[in-house]
Amino acid sequence: MSESEYEHLQDSIKDIIIEPGLEAFENKYQGRGYGITLEFDEFTCVCPRTGLPDFATILIEYIPDDRIIESKSLKLYLNAYRNVGIFSEHAVNKILDDLVAACEPRFAEVIGSFAPRGGVSITVNAVHGDRCDCITG
Repeated sequence: MSESEYEHLQDSIKDIIIEPGLEAFENKYQGRGYGITLEFDEFTCVCPRTGLPDFATILIEYIPDDRIIESKSLKLYLNAYRNVGIFSEHAVNKILDDLVAACEPRFAEVIGSFAPRGGVSITVNAVHGDRCDCITG
């Protein structure tokens, strides 16, 4: 498949809704700059080109503001990708977009470490905000 054939393969990926969505609750320590790390080592999605599963560990680090992601909703949300045809790069960015929409953190980073396929592993980092601004501000 040439590069031009990939060009429009995921044009609507920003608009897809992953159900169930992420839930958040009130942060009782809003004035404190503290971090939360969540690791999910059972992430799977489907390669939109081949239909084969992709396996990854998703690491989420964020500095909350008013709201905190509820961990059970995160587990259900990430498991919902199981049958979604999505490129690894798009999956990580979509997770970050949905996290930011759900809890509006001061800073967030999502790292997807995808298992090798054909001898190539992929690690994707997506960032929202500036970690340094959160620590000093």
